[in-house]
Amino acid sequence: METRFSPLQTIVTGQRDYSFKTLLAAFEDQFNDRLFPATPATLYDAIDYALGNGGKRVRPVLCLMGNALLAPLELDAFLAANAVELYHNFTLVHDDIMDRAPLRRGRPTIHTRYNTSTAILVGDTLQLYAFEYLNCMQGVHRQKVSAVFLEAALAVCEGQQMDLDMEHMPLEAVCYPDYLTMITMKTSVLLAASLQMGAIIGGAGEEDQQHLYAFGKNIGIAFQVQDDYLDAFGNPGQFGKQVGGDIITNKKTFLLLKARELCTPAQHAQLQALLALPAGDTGKVPGVLQLYRDCRVDEWAVREKQRFQQIALQHLEQVAVPEENKKPLLELADLLLNRGH
Repeated sequence: METRFSPLQTIVTGQRDYSFKTLLAAFEDQFNDRLFPATPATLYDAIDYALGNGGKRVRPVLCLMGNALLAPLELDAFLAANAVELYHNFTLVHDDIMDRAPLRRGRPTIHTRYNTSTAILVGDTLQLYAFEYLNCMQGVHRQKVSAVFLEAALAVCEGQQMDLDMEHMPLEAVCYPDYLTMITMKTSVLLAASLQMGAIIGGAGEEDQQHLYAFGKNIGIAFQVQDDYLDAFGNPGQFGKQVGGDIITNKKTFLLLKARELCTPAQHAQLQALLALPAGDTGKVPGVLQLYRDCRVDEWAVREKQRFQQIALQHLEQVAVPEENKKPLLELADLLLNRGH
């Protein structure tokens, strides 16, 4: 695999601005310079399409931030960041196939634009390139970084299977702790591992690595709680998608599971009647939202997000680096967890 990293000299040797915005620009510069083979054109055109989906790139930038927290950026951090982003996109492509999703971020999904067979190959190829980027690392920490990556990658697949299993289980069979475990594995673990991988490259000790992993994991959980809350109670103009979408599709969320736990027998019967309405029926949204308010599950969600955010910040406080170095991570946490969309 041929790779080029032309922008890195200035970012590695020329400055100490390691804000999310600056590192995102540095990541995008070299990531967009990727080179894939010309043939088979269908496969690599589809990969370019998948990688141009406008994602936030939070995971790869966290990898860079983990490195920058402790030491000047190294080329290995960009290689690891590329691996993380490619793997993340692999999961999105395959998730869309499993969910039969027609759109992602307003664009046709890979299996819709091309076909399911090509989409499967796109995901497989993205995963293989992710491992190839890890293999290109030159530093002494390659084995440790690869081990952290592999453990997280496996957890993502296990979490996805748990999610698929829960979709077909009755609501009464899914408890909040099980859902929390699933969300942690499916979404939060890769965020946490990205930050840890960068910290390893930067020379972090084991204790600091674990604190940074816990910071990333808990920020990820807080973000998902917030996302579920915004789907129900967010401003449609700011949120960027139809409010109540999870309710319309009967999706099991933090809010729904907690509402079932908190509601009275009469409210439980009302909830069951609303959920019995056909998936896609928008008429159920006002009733479910009112039930959520009556159970005060909206207030609970705000507290729960704040609880995980506070756990994350406590772990970041324990990392043995100057407080000035932690500012970019604090700013990113604030950006992710204090939003309307």
